Amino acid sequence: MAEPPSIRLLMWRTVFVALTLLVFFIRLLPLGEGAGGVPGPDVLVVLALAWAIRRPDYVPVLLVALLMLLADFLFMRPPGLWAAITVLGVEFLRNREQGFRDLPFLVEWGMIAILLLAMTLANAVVLLVLMVDQPTLGLTLLKLIATIMAYPLVVALTVFALGLRRAAPGEVDDMGHRL
Repeated sequence: MAEPPSIRLLMWRTVFVALTLLVFFIRLLPLGEGAGGVPGPDVLVVLALAWAIRRPDYVPVLLVALLMLLADFLFMRPPGLWAAITVLGVEFLRNREQGFRDLPFLVEWGMIAILLLAMTLANAVVLLVLMVDQPTLGLTLLKLIATIMAYPLVVALTVFALGLRRAAPGEVDDMGHRL
């Protein structure tokens, strides 16, 4: 017997929160900077984008906003800026989820790369206008490249390990609601 949609929805949202908390835990461990101080990918953003493009109903905007705001506080970023930019990116994908349903993965990955570039530029412009200290351009580009390269790994984890697949055309109505 299949579980009701509300239980399934709550289960997937709990999995998303648990994965986010796991990323928080790993990033806060005192493991050092890595090889030569190379910045790692922003797994939280990639996770939110991957889930938003596959199943937007599993990542509500308020949940993404709260988790990203918590990340801003934990990782000592300007509070709310990256959270707001991430929410805008997730909403951009959420509104175009039906258009991405039939696209091949390489096109999706390219679209995510362009979106991550736009998000990074928006963050840099706001920090520049507000005259806030920023990382160097080289470090920012390395982080962007690492984040773009992490996207297929996160998608593989969510699709193959967790079984999160895109909604089939008959599974949701024109508005994206479950039938």
